[in-house]
Amino acid sequence: MSDSKSFAKTNRDVVIVDGLRTPFAKAGTKLKRVSPQDLGKTALKELLAKTNLDVNLIDEVIIGNVGNPMDAVNMGRVVALSAGVPQKTSAYTVHRNCASALEAISHGFEKIRSGTMDVIIAGGTENMSQKPTQVPEKMQDIFSKLFAAKGPAQALPLLFELFKADMKQIKALFTANQKDAFFPVISVVQGLTDPFVGINMGMTAEILAKEFGISRQQQDEFALRSHLLAVANTKNGKFKEEIAPISLPPEFTETLSEDVGPRDGQTIEALAKMKPFFDRKTGSITVANACPITDGAAMMLLMSREKAEALGYKPLARIRSYGFAGLEPERMGLGPVYSSPVALKRAGLTMKDIGLVEVNEAFAAQVLACQKAFDSDEFGRTKLGLSGKVGELKTDILNVNGGAIALGHPVGATGTRLVLTLAKEMKRRNVQFGLATLCIGGGQGGAMVIEAEA
Repeated sequence: MSDSKSFAKTNRDVVIVDGLRTPFAKAGTKLKRVSPQDLGKTALKELLAKTNLDVNLIDEVIIGNVGNPMDAVNMGRVVALSAGVPQKTSAYTVHRNCASALEAISHGFEKIRSGTMDVIIAGGTENMSQKPTQVPEKMQDIFSKLFAAKGPAQALPLLFELFKADMKQIKALFTANQKDAFFPVISVVQGLTDPFVGINMGMTAEILAKEFGISRQQQDEFALRSHLLAVANTKNGKFKEEIAPISLPPEFTETLSEDVGPRDGQTIEALAKMKPFFDRKTGSITVANACPITDGAAMMLLMSREKAEALGYKPLARIRSYGFAGLEPERMGLGPVYSSPVALKRAGLTMKDIGLVEVNEAFAAQVLACQKAFDSDEFGRTKLGLSGKVGELKTDILNVNGGAIALGHPVGATGTRLVLTLAKEMKRRNVQFGLATLCIGGGQGGAMVIEAEA
């Protein structure tokens, strides 16, 4: 390993022993019937088996999850117990939108570094296929009264109101632009709409595409690159090192061992045929140059160096630092540009020291905008308060195994997937320092710097 900088090792270094994830699958496909708790359980059980870890040594389990289901409100605890972690071991759930799993790792980092704990499971899980469809308020009122009804005399009029609503009233509601009073709300769509600026995440990418002059062709070319790299690295077996196969319900006769998302044979011509989805008149963001809605889970075993050495483990990497930062919600895609300098400064590094980078591909336009902003002196001075640019984000070290446009983005799990993929690729390429970073819905960014273990 060719060192650009050297840092002394300490007993309280936080090391990544290993990690595993389930295959990632487009929502509505192979994993649609697997609950987020079962996705998390699968990844965690396989990680425990792979590392042959005595579960009694685990100090805590920290799991990222964005859309907590009603039957697993504290997802961390449910996943931990179902995977065989002892009842005495505490577990909890964290939520920072797209960076929830990165938040889980950062919690583990702080607890281990402080000396409070030595062995932590950190990760994330999400089944976006199973996000509920919500009943609108008017219908909720009727259902509430129906559940409280005492006998048929009270229930029948409510049933009549529920199923035989007066057509004149419904017509009036439509005329008054109040049709949503009787229409269900798709929660995943609502969740991807910013509550402060009132626009979908796709429209935030449209803003960046226009402001940074990113063409439709550039976006499609970036999306094509993601698919080609992901397909190639699926075929050459790289992803097998980080994927735990999962048996699919209800019969459990089929096992999924590869991601459902990367398209073999994807062409630029096919991408060019896709119509803009968010801004249909003047937009350039399509469903093909954006990440798909996705199901999946990822888990990581963190330890203090002292504990890892005592147990005989050879870690993948040590965590040097992390950083989070905020920005305008309507430009949330630039989050990596704001958070990366925070993490780099804490690590005592610059972009010139970084040998590999994983940026979550929420949208092709968003990543391309980040590349321009990273390399802009003006942006660094005016937006970040720096003396100049953050540093060049070179394409040849960026998402070298493909990214979320191909692999997908299960929002509660992606942060761990980024760090895990990065750590394993750094080991393959003999790279010392790596940066994992992502934008966060609501106008934030998260970043983590890791150093490979010799």
